[in-house]
Amino acid sequence: MASPSVPRIEDHYPLLDYNDYISSYHNYNIEDKMSRIVILGAGESGAGAAVLAKKEGFDVFVSDMSKINDKYKKLMDDHHIEWEEGRHSEEKILNADEIIKSPGIPDTAPMIVKIKEKGIHIISEIEFAGRYTHSKMICITGSNGKTTTTSLIYHIFKAAGYDAGLAGNIGNSLALQVAEDPHEYYIIELSSFQLDNMYDFCANIAILLNITPDHLDRYDFCMQNYVDAKMRIIQNQTPNDAFIYWNDDPIIKKELEKYNILSIQYPFSELKEKGSIGYIEEGQYKIEQPEPFNMEQESLSLTGKHNIYNSLAAGIASNIAGIKKEVIRKSLSDFPGVEHRLEKVCTVRGVQYINDSKATNVDACWYALESMKTKTILIIGGKDKGNDYEPIKPLVKEKCAGLVYLGADNQKLHDNFDNMGIPVRDTHSMKECVEACYEMAEPGMTVLLSPCCASFDLFKNMEDRGEQFKELARNL
Repeated sequence: MASPSVPRIEDHYPLLDYNDYISSYHNYNIEDKMSRIVILGAGESGAGAAVLAKKEGFDVFVSDMSKINDKYKKLMDDHHIEWEEGRHSEEKILNADEIIKSPGIPDTAPMIVKIKEKGIHIISEIEFAGRYTHSKMICITGSNGKTTTTSLIYHIFKAAGYDAGLAGNIGNSLALQVAEDPHEYYIIELSSFQLDNMYDFCANIAILLNITPDHLDRYDFCMQNYVDAKMRIIQNQTPNDAFIYWNDDPIIKKELEKYNILSIQYPFSELKEKGSIGYIEEGQYKIEQPEPFNMEQESLSLTGKHNIYNSLAAGIASNIAGIKKEVIRKSLSDFPGVEHRLEKVCTVRGVQYINDSKATNVDACWYALESMKTKTILIIGGKDKGNDYEPIKPLVKEKCAGLVYLGADNQKLHDNFDNMGIPVRDTHSMKECVEACYEMAEPGMTVLLSPCCASFDLFKNMEDRGEQFKELARNL
């Protein structure tokens, strides 16, 4: 628990009483809870949800079409939870009262289709965990910057002595923490996939960083479907809650007109403008509400335009939570950054290698290129998600001395970039890729892995892609 001397969120606004929150839960009555919970996917979120469901007295079954990590097998075995891997047994799944689905499973998966045909309710692990805690939820979403902003807020909260847990796309499963390691505050990174299956969960502080095209392959290549998912971050908010958002995002501004927003709004922008309460002005990082705060922009540990937004969102959230100004100021200055996000790896033969493997969409790559101060060899490619590469072409032309394509199928990259007059190399493994970069780069240049794409064509995940890049670069 936080020290008594540490201000808490409710010092700024009294949050809903837990009993009021439970009574507002309109789909299900907790006291009349269902008997059987089936969990699809036994990764971090699924295994954690299973432990919480078991603790709450449900009959629990976990099913994963892939092989389950030994760590999660042990966790489930220790809690006497039945599980299967490599298959989905219909007779054990379709008798569920409710399904908790891994965010990685698309709605088009055959088993999900069958579950919906039977009318079984599907929720996310976050939705489920929210039923069993009255802790304060600080939730972050956006197409880009989620991980950095979430990690920065957590860094500030911990520095302030707050009892905080890190959850969602990073950290440990929220459900597992609620079950076995509860905290007063949870800092939660939420993807659109998680938001899709959240209904009654309420973010006490909701942060929407931006909305740009991403994951369109999961949303029938319809941008509005993806936008609608992101906007779920503010559902169920009350006048006692806070909504922080980027005021310059054209999609967000348009969408806000459709909603009757009850929460207190805290818009931020790069520069001072009407309506914004956080911005940069004459080299000063400034927040106007709820408590005035400022510091030198140069003192921020995170650099680049995109990180201004991340730092403003984090600072406003921490300010709302009542964290002391000196703690916020110090934490914004000493935050070490996030692995796989513009991570400086090494310098070889006067060439700097930077790992931005988390840049899994075009907009993230745009921000990375925008921050480059030297001529750059850009590594791009992977599993395409319906990408439109037009927005980055001007920066590619301005910043890049070479392009290295890295993917199982690079044809779309050839179609988009080969005619720009920039040297290109076609590679199909990280070893080939790093060797090509080594040959192309000259002293004073930067090699930037910022792929615009998902990693699953050649790698286990984006972390695997980044780790391979770092290891090979360091061994050049």
